[in-house]
Amino acid sequence: MSQLEEKKTQEQQETAANVDAIMRKYDRESNTRIWEGTPKIIIRVILAVFSCFCIYVTLFANLLDQVRLSSFLGFVIVIGYLTYPASKKHVRTNYIPWYDILLMVLGAAAFLYYTFSAQRLLNTRIKIKLNDPLYITAGIVGILVLCELCRRSVGIPILCVAGAFLAYTIYFYVKDGKMLANVVHELFYNENGLLSTPINVCSKYIVVFIIFGAFLEKTGISEYFIAMANGLTGRFAGGPAKVAVVSSALCGMVSGSSVGNTVTTGSITIPMMKKTGYEKNFSGAVEAAASTGGQIMPPIMGAAAFLMADYMGVPYSDIIVRAILPACLYFLGIFLSVHLEAKKLGLKGLSREQLPRIKELLKESYLLLPLAILIYLVCSNTRTMQFSAAVSILATIAVGVISNIHRKIRHGKALQTGEGTTNSRFRLVNIFEALENGGRSSIGVAVACGVAGLICGCLTVTGLASTVINAIVTVSQGKLFLGLLLTMICCIILGMGIPTTATYCIMASTCAPILIQMGVPMIAAHFFVFYYGIVADITPPVALAAYAGAAISGGSPMKTGVQATRLAIAGFIIPFIFALSPSMLLVNTTALEVIQLTVTSIIGMYGITFGLSGLREQEKAGSAKVCALIQRLIAIAGGLLLIYPGTLTDIIGIAAVAGALCWYYLMRKKAAN
Repeated sequence: MSQLEEKKTQEQQETAANVDAIMRKYDRESNTRIWEGTPKIIIRVILAVFSCFCIYVTLFANLLDQVRLSSFLGFVIVIGYLTYPASKKHVRTNYIPWYDILLMVLGAAAFLYYTFSAQRLLNTRIKIKLNDPLYITAGIVGILVLCELCRRSVGIPILCVAGAFLAYTIYFYVKDGKMLANVVHELFYNENGLLSTPINVCSKYIVVFIIFGAFLEKTGISEYFIAMANGLTGRFAGGPAKVAVVSSALCGMVSGSSVGNTVTTGSITIPMMKKTGYEKNFSGAVEAAASTGGQIMPPIMGAAAFLMADYMGVPYSDIIVRAILPACLYFLGIFLSVHLEAKKLGLKGLSREQLPRIKELLKESYLLLPLAILIYLVCSNTRTMQFSAAVSILATIAVGVISNIHRKIRHGKALQTGEGTTNSRFRLVNIFEALENGGRSSIGVAVACGVAGLICGCLTVTGLASTVINAIVTVSQGKLFLGLLLTMICCIILGMGIPTTATYCIMASTCAPILIQMGVPMIAAHFFVFYYGIVADITPPVALAAYAGAAISGGSPMKTGVQATRLAIAGFIIPFIFALSPSMLLVNTTALEVIQLTVTSIIGMYGITFGLSGLREQEKAGSAKVCALIQRLIAIAGGLLLIYPGTLTDIIGIAAVAGALCWYYLMRKKAAN
C-alpha cells in the first residue's frame, strides 16, 4: 500500500471515529453495547434473524394481529436489551449486567404470554381476565420494560410525555372508581393501546423499508448522492453548502433520522463549507436544516408516510405525490439562502480538480435502480407496500452484483476522486450485514411506535384528546389563523427530541383533530402537524439536529439552532399556506393551476429568502449595505403572497417582489457609481 493510500485510509478511520462519537452524544440509538468475538457473532446473527422474521411475517404469515404484534414486540425487547445498556457508563466489552438479563427475560415473557394465550384471552370474559393476577402482572411488566427500553434507545422526552399521559389515565380511572387492572387491559391488551396503529404499521411496513434502506446503504448510494450533488452544484458560488442541501435532500429520501442524516453527510460537507469561507455556525445550520428536511422528502418521509396513509385511509402513493411540491419548496428556500449568503461573502465554488466527473458518475447511475423500482411499484398501486419493498431489496442485491462487475471492468485503474463512488466490493457478507443493520435500526423505531401507541391509548380511553381540542378551539374563538398558531406551538413542543414516527403518531392523535374540527381538510391538517413536529429538530432549545451540526462545525449549538431555524423558514411558512389553501397539496387542482402554483411559489421563495438574507456588495472602500429594511420587508410580503394560491395574490406578490428587486439594483448601481 502506497503512502497516499495509507494516509487516505487513516483519514477515513479518523472521520468514522468522529462521526461515531457525535452520534453517540446526540443520537440515543448509537449508544450501544460493545460485543467482541463469539458474543458479537451471536448478537449479529440474532439481529439478522429478527430482520428475516419481520420479512417473513410481513409477506407470508397469516396470523392474528394480537399474535403478530405481541411476538414482534417480544423479539424487540430481546434484541433491544442486548443492544442498549442502561447508560453510557455501563458500557463494557462483552458485558451485560444481571438486572438487564432479568428485564429482558421478564419483558419478553410478558409479550410472549400474550402471543401464546391470545386466542384463549379473546374468548374469555373481561371480568374473569381482570381478576387474573397473571394477566394483569404480564401487562404491567410489559409496559414498564418497554418504557425502560424507550429511555435507553430513544431518550427521555417521549418518555416524559408518555409518563404524564399514563399518570393522568390512572388518575382518571381511579377517580371513577375503577381498578388499575382496567388501565392495563385497555393499554396493553386492547387494540386502542400498545397494539394500535403505530406498532401495527411499524411491524407491517416500516421495518421492511428500514431493512431496504440498510441494503441500499451497502451499495454505496449515500456516497453516490454526495458525489452527484458535488458534480452538479459544487462549481457554483458557495458550492459545498449547495452540495449539503442537495445531498441531504437525496439521502433524506431513504433516511429515517434527522440527526443521523446530519452526521452522515455533515461529516463531509461541513468541513468543505468552512474551508470555502462559510462561518462555522452557518455551516452547521445548513446541514442541520437540510438534513431535517430529509424527513419530509418522499418517498420514505422518515417512515411517517406509511402511518399517514393508514391514519387517513388513503393510498401510500397519494401521500408521496402530495408531499413533493412542499418538500421541494423547503429545499429551494435553503438553497436560495446559501446562494445569497455566498454572494454576500463573495465565495467561489470548488475547482475543477476537486469536482467528481459527471461522466463517471453517470456510469454508476445503476445504483438508483432499486429506488426507482420502489417508487414505481408503490405509485402504480399494483402491489402491496411490503411486496414492493421486498422486490426492491432483491433489486439492491442485483445492483450489488452489477457493482462487482463494474469494478472488474475498471480493474487496474486507480480510484481517484471523481472516478467512482463504490468504495468496497459487494459480497455475500454484505447481505448478512444489511440484515443485521436493518434489525438494529428497527429497535428505536419499534419502541418509539410502541410508546406512541400507549400515548394514543391514553388519549382515547380518557377522552383527553377531545378536551384538548375543545380547549384550543375555545381559546382561538373560532379564528382559524389563531388556531393554527396554537397548534403549531403544541406540535413544536411535543416534537422536541422525539423520533419522526412517534412525533407524527402523537400529533395525529392530539393536534390534527383540532384543525379538522376547525374546517381544515384532513390531509392538510395531517401534513400541517407533521411538518411542525419535524422542524422541532432544529427549533431551540431542544434542536438535536442543530446540536449535531454544531458538534461537527465547532460552532455554538444555540446559534446554530437559530441559524437553522432561519434557513428552514419555508418549513414554518408552508404548513400555514396549505392549511389555509390546500391547493399546494394538489387538492382540487387542475394541471394549469399546479404549473401556476409551482412557478409563483418558486418566485415567492426567492422573495422571502432575499428579504431574510439581504445582499451587500464588496467594494474597495469596504462592505456597504445597499438593501434597506423596507425593501426586505416588501420582498418578504410579496413572497408570502406568491406562495399563497390565488391569482390576485400572485399579481400583487409579483409586483412587490419585482419592485423590491428593482429598487435594490438601482440603489446598488448608484452605490457603485
